Amino acid sequence: MILVNGEAAQAISALDRGLAYGDGVFRTLRTRDGQPLWWADQAAKLAADCAALQLACPDADLLRAEVARVAEAGEGMVKLIVTRGVGARGYAPPAGQATTRIVLAAPLPAHARADAGDAIVVRWCSLRLARQPRLAGIKHLNRLENVLARAEWDDPAIFEGLLCDEGGAVIGGTMSNVAWIKDGALFTPELDACGVAGVARARLLRAAARHGIPARIGRWHPDAILAADEVMVCNSLIGVRRVARLGDATWAAAGWTTLLNEALHEDQD
Repeated sequence: MILVNGEAAQAISALDRGLAYGDGVFRTLRTRDGQPLWWADQAAKLAADCAALQLACPDADLLRAEVARVAEAGEGMVKLIVTRGVGARGYAPPAGQATTRIVLAAPLPAHARADAGDAIVVRWCSLRLARQPRLAGIKHLNRLENVLARAEWDDPAIFEGLLCDEGGAVIGGTMSNVAWIKDGALFTPELDACGVAGVARARLLRAAARHGIPARIGRWHPDAILAADEVMVCNSLIGVRRVARLGDATWAAAGWTTLLNEALHEDQD
């Protein structure tokens, strides 16, 4: 089922600004038995991203009810999209325009299922992310950089591609945030100029703090990852996954990914 502004539908207006300009935001949720996981965090992040783009955020209770209406039985995923709505031609945001909200469900992808394995292979992408502080951290609808980066490979053995910015600093994956452990501390890139600050990343940092693991957020180049004791990627569908190989570099399991993945799920609200 797909809901558009609360009604079952398969289409939106051709004049919707989400289609014309990527003028909107989205969230991808994992669901279980019709309920979204980590809802408090997901709703808060959606509200923050809407505020950053000066969009009216739909009511969280309304959205949660609509998620429950469309969610698949057992494990699944739901995507929430909020656009600035139908507007006249031109970039200027229409005053007082009602937003469009879209809630759609899909089966949990194979790479996010429990039997998907606990170690992955990743690669470096050649595309470099542009720096735009006004959009940094926001999961907005303009994801062309991610689309082009993901088009760089078609090898099914490669799970994810890692992206750097135009200055060569590591930012994250095409669909995930990246983190690594070095000498007992958790490292993850600063996302104040580009990249998406995902809910799983925020929860990972909180989980590390609860378990007394120091966290370091900053700008690092690929050599920092290559020197890590353990490397991982995370998002709301896959949780935390251990990187076994990146190019010619390989890592054996050191236990950190297992610990942090379990900690990530301690609070299911």
